Amino acid sequence: MEILQKLFYTDLGNTTNNIAILIFRVLFAWELLTVHGLKKIQRGTQAEPEHIPNPLQLPEKLNAAVAQFADTIVPFFIALGLFGRLALLPTIGVTAVGYFVVHRHDSREVRDIPFMYTLCLLLLLLIGPGTYSIDHYIYQLLTK
Repeated sequence: MEILQKLFYTDLGNTTNNIAILIFRVLFAWELLTVHGLKKIQRGTQAEPEHIPNPLQLPEKLNAAVAQFADTIVPFFIALGLFGRLALLPTIGVTAVGYFVVHRHDSREVRDIPFMYTLCLLLLLLIGPGTYSIDHYIYQLLTK
């Protein structure tokens, strides 16, 4: 039961805090999807899909799949608070690689974006999605 609690249970102490993290999750997920996710999948439009760097030399299809999943599917999990902590891991990986590998020699202004995304994702990983999340309801069902 302890593992279920660590994965699914989050209570930030009061309604205000839980509503604040809900708003943060939804706005963060929207930004991640619209700014980074949609440009990775712009097929059939006049705009070309974004080039996805591959600094770890993974197979191209795997690299693209991880990046697309992290920026197009994970935002829905974040917004809903569904498997919140587990779902964040691929996106933390992508943004951390962006900060530490892809942009390591760039100016602070360029490195700022992956740094802030990684920081926000780590915050969500540590505190969880709050009581206004599907995870919270899953935990309640599993512990009855």
